[in-house]
Amino acid sequence: METENRTIETENVGEQLHVRREKLAELVGRGCDPFEITKFDFTHTPAQLVEEFDAIGEGEVVVAGRIMSRRIMGKASFFTIADAGGKIQVYIKGENVGEQTYDDFRRLDIGDIVGVTGKLFTTKMGEKSVNAFAVTLLSKSLQPLPEKFHGLTDVDTRYRQRYVDLIVNEEARLAFVRRTKIISEVRRFLDGRDFMEVETPILHAQAGGAAARPFMTYHNALSSDFVLRIALELHLKRLIVGGFPRVYEIGRVFRNEGVSTRHNPEFTLLELYQAYTDVGGMMELTESMIRHVAEAIHGTADVEFQGEVIEFSKPFACITMREAVKLHSGVNFAEVTTVEQAHGLAKQHNIEAQPHQGIGAVLELFFERYVEDKLFQPTFITEYPVEISPLAKKIPADPEYTERFELFVNSWEIANAFSELNDPIDQRRRFTEQAAKKAAGDGEACDIDEDFLLALEYGMPPTGGLGVGMERLIMLLTDSPSIRDVLLFPTLKPL
Repeated sequence: METENRTIETENVGEQLHVRREKLAELVGRGCDPFEITKFDFTHTPAQLVEEFDAIGEGEVVVAGRIMSRRIMGKASFFTIADAGGKIQVYIKGENVGEQTYDDFRRLDIGDIVGVTGKLFTTKMGEKSVNAFAVTLLSKSLQPLPEKFHGLTDVDTRYRQRYVDLIVNEEARLAFVRRTKIISEVRRFLDGRDFMEVETPILHAQAGGAAARPFMTYHNALSSDFVLRIALELHLKRLIVGGFPRVYEIGRVFRNEGVSTRHNPEFTLLELYQAYTDVGGMMELTESMIRHVAEAIHGTADVEFQGEVIEFSKPFACITMREAVKLHSGVNFAEVTTVEQAHGLAKQHNIEAQPHQGIGAVLELFFERYVEDKLFQPTFITEYPVEISPLAKKIPADPEYTERFELFVNSWEIANAFSELNDPIDQRRRFTEQAAKKAAGDGEACDIDEDFLLALEYGMPPTGGLGVGMERLIMLLTDSPSIRDVLLFPTLKPL
């Protein structure tokens, strides 16, 4: 096959880029274009060579990876190749590979991807290495990697050019390997409890299942407005109505809200629903699942986060929202009986309450001000006001509050659960109240979902439901202070 003529651009680039392009032009001129190679068969990864060193013995090995460092020493040299799983040192000598191959090696750059054939040996310094018989350039790196000792230090560049971050930052690679393992362990735990994993639509006719502003979109063929889902809840509950007793989904949801170290417009949510149980069952499941995952990832349920130890091994603390607010602010909402009284207390404490907010919403504002930052160790906050819990069952003896909890760790909300409201008449009343709040200016209030109400009218058994923000859990289990450190491609403002 005739080789296609290619012109390699060498104008208007920095010195290093210019040199690398000149090297590529030379290779192409010699008929050695590395980008024409379509396949390379290897016997082991770098990590496997290290881990299985003794078992492999003196047999021939073939390995591939990116050159991360090298030491040129006359007629013999050392270099290190790596992939996402690990690295291995390679020894190359001119008389072993041939002078032309060795000269070609000397012109390679850090960042180039190569294949190596050779045998394992141990250096005088005791390092497990490959004695190379052949080195093949598989891909030419035209961009220099960040300087070895300082790495990719600009945070914004790390997030925008994650591919470079993963090449040079071992901690970043480890965090994302652990992310995958964490999600796998969640699945293993739920599958072990006979939950069935399902998939539900991302495009919804209307937002529901959470208090959040949705992203809007439009479907041309249907001539209809849609929103990207803000939660998984209402479709999963439809499956409980349909007869599936235990279902869960781990999927992306989208909320048109602020960006911070804890918030990204799209994130991964776990939601699960179990028939014939309640908020107590969800509390036991949540604690057991998180403990299981922590032990699977770290070998212990106690996890270090930013220099402090989170004790997942101990029973999680539990306190009602009203008790927590009274403990930390001195205000007893059990004695608050009117909206006017609640707003008066808010004003006294310099808390800004909106006119449409009732007693329950003001209680939540007090909780956010006085309590959240005190909750470092795992703590269940229970008995949320019905006003801010439109999908949860009321406490029969205290109907202004619900059978709901949120789990807080490191002052972050990690999980939200409740005994699911299965009364279609009460649910319609709550949806109507939410719609009125939306009309009054509450952009996070939900709409009336007529099809969901119809589903409830067919009958939903008593059910417990749970939602877990996976990124926040992953942050805790990987010692990552920012959500962007556990999202491969976080949402960023376009340049």
